[in-house]
Amino acid sequence: MDKIVYFDNNATTKVAPEVVEAMIPFLSQYYGNPSSMHSFGGQVAYHVQEARENVATLLGTTPEEIIFTSCGSESDNTAIFGSLAALEKTAPERHQIVTSNVEHPAVRNTLAHFSRKGYQVLELQVDEQGLLNLEQAKQVISSKTALVSIMHANNETGVLFPVEEIAQIAKQHGAIMHVDAVQSVTKEPIDLKNSVIDLLALSGHKIHAPKGVGALYIRKGTLVRPLILGGHQEHGQRAGTEAVPNIIALGAAAKLAMSRKDTELEKIKAMRDDLENWILTNIPHTHVNGHRTKRVVNTSNIGFDYIEGESILLELNKIGICASSGSACSSGSLEPSHVLRAMHVPFTSLHGSIRFSLSYNNTQDEIEYTKANLGQIVQRLREISPYSEKYFPMQS
Repeated sequence: MDKIVYFDNNATTKVAPEVVEAMIPFLSQYYGNPSSMHSFGGQVAYHVQEARENVATLLGTTPEEIIFTSCGSESDNTAIFGSLAALEKTAPERHQIVTSNVEHPAVRNTLAHFSRKGYQVLELQVDEQGLLNLEQAKQVISSKTALVSIMHANNETGVLFPVEEIAQIAKQHGAIMHVDAVQSVTKEPIDLKNSVIDLLALSGHKIHAPKGVGALYIRKGTLVRPLILGGHQEHGQRAGTEAVPNIIALGAAAKLAMSRKDTELEKIKAMRDDLENWILTNIPHTHVNGHRTKRVVNTSNIGFDYIEGESILLELNKIGICASSGSACSSGSLEPSHVLRAMHVPFTSLHGSIRFSLSYNNTQDEIEYTKANLGQIVQRLREISPYSEKYFPMQS
């Protein structure tokens, strides 16, 4: 396929050339073990620490509060398993977990495990725009709550949640606050030095670093038992020799994001809004799933009534346009999105919703190419839809 238009950046991003350049020497020239006593390993340890400082700066915290992991899912699991294991010793009376009903599978399935173990897992609801019910959070978080685990931005709709406000509520009741920020890091300001969030997860491949690296912020004083036991690496929080090239890459991606934030985010938003507004204006029976403003700048989830989203994706794929029908981690399932069901998206578009997620690599020419083809694709599919005679008599 000659032409590729990539609108699936919430699933993964292209590794930035600057990031590749930064990591290459650590695949060849600087191959020492950062835990070694000799200077050859010591210089590698220096660069690992530099990467840690870059990630810490991106999040507005200190390097000592950052540990490197293999991915966002590991960061989420470490936060949840590790903090609950510590609380079983220090606060066994806390047997409640509060989350939302639209979390990513990395959190949702992990908390299902704890529900089976006997924890009471309470889910905060979202409304039809995907906004979280903050009043419900005030009602359910209590002295029985061990952990509050809420995503910052939803991976399917991009809708933002008031994690700072929820963290304040959690703190009032002595609960630990964990935030899955995989989809918001570099898209939304995060300043942990002025926050009461205890644990925050991010993933490298969502911010133009390679797959296989993530990070977890652990606020100083927060007790988290490690998932992987062994050596002293990562402040004793994650044993095993560090994946140095990937860590260097994540540090480089963090630094790159900080240098671009003032110019690229507005460009991405303008392209996103242009495509979205064109679809709503020119293709009938379409609507945005999620709040129009309280969301990250790169994400648009569009419902196309009376047709299957998979059919749209297949037709887009034929002409080199890559989009998604939801979470990449749930792509093997034929079940409708749990996020859209929680938002009470009508049945007419529940299976016909497409997520377009952009990055700074996208161009206006790609937006125009999509406009030139998407309307025709939707019309053709509607003409063969079983609903066409009833809902689209002019096309049948």
